[in-house]
Amino acid sequence: MKTIGLIGGMSWESTVEYYRIINEQVKRRLGGLQSARIVMVSLNFHEVEQLQRQGKWDEATDLMIDAAKRVEKAGSDLILICTNTMHKMADQVEANIGVPLLHIVDTTAEAIKSEGLKKVGLFGTKFTMEQDFYKERLTRGHGIVVIVPESMDREVINEIIYEELCMGKIRKCSREKLKTIIRKIVEKGAEGIVLGCTELPLLLRKEDTSVSLFDTCKLHAEKAVEIALQTE
Repeated sequence: MKTIGLIGGMSWESTVEYYRIINEQVKRRLGGLQSARIVMVSLNFHEVEQLQRQGKWDEATDLMIDAAKRVEKAGSDLILICTNTMHKMADQVEANIGVPLLHIVDTTAEAIKSEGLKKVGLFGTKFTMEQDFYKERLTRGHGIVVIVPESMDREVINEIIYEELCMGKIRKCSREKLKTIIRKIVEKGAEGIVLGCTELPLLLRKEDTSVSLFDTCKLHAEKAVEIALQTE
């Protein structure tokens, strides 16, 4: 079994889900008392969020590279960044380590294409929805058309993520807001919705919409297990 390296804490609420899913999948596949080999560096999300808000992406990149090197040094065979937004610097991180980095967009695109879908809505932080690093990888790398919510709806989603979900608050009224935004995106032609923030699955469930929801946290974690259990 390969050792999975996690860069977590962004936020810790979703990192808990990574840890749970990975270990549940290993137990399901191997049985008995089997659990995953995991090493993790958990960052202080307050520091990360401050760098995001101030647009200090170079400093954020240095922080992520340092975390990745520490995870690699601890013995990981592959590394996951346990958040969508910080994949903004995934290429720089991967260039500074000697083990593979499993990109969350690639695992999500694999799931989208397995359902035969070509156009999806993207929900996430404002950085993920508005900047190109995520959308372009889906579009140029995988041929998937991406629709993002309108400006006011992006503000709503971003506020729910940072002010509620990352604080451990799950509110029914916020679920209803997201369901309304989903309906708008579906009317624009989206065949599925990418939950491009690892906290969003804490609030949205598959029964909340008539189209497929792509839980990036779950897909990312399950793919890591698949790779970790591959035999040579």
